[in-house]
Amino acid sequence: MDYRSRALKLLPHVCTHCARDFPPRRLRELTVHHKDGNHDNNPPDGSNWELLCVYCHENEHARAVDFRAGGNAKQNDPAPAVHRPLAGLDKLITEKKKPPKGGF
Repeated sequence: MDYRSRALKLLPHVCTHCARDFPPRRLRELTVHHKDGNHDNNPPDGSNWELLCVYCHENEHARAVDFRAGGNAKQNDPAPAVHRPLAGLDKLITEKKKPPKGGF
């Protein structure tokens, strides 16, 4: 029996992060997440597993990738953007509304 089958037998069919409950017909949306990140660490009691919905599982791995890349939620916010792609658009619009010189 693979570890996913064992996890589904041992653990309640609830996402550990968002607490969403999954009926039997939607169990394919639950994934087994290895708490320590080691997919070879599969103890019989399931102590290294938690069930996560596909959304929370993706988020969990994205957070780990961000952390390894140097991202951290406690960092200062980045400086606001200074580029203004639509600056001066109001002048262009009002100039086009004026009648052309020469009476045409």
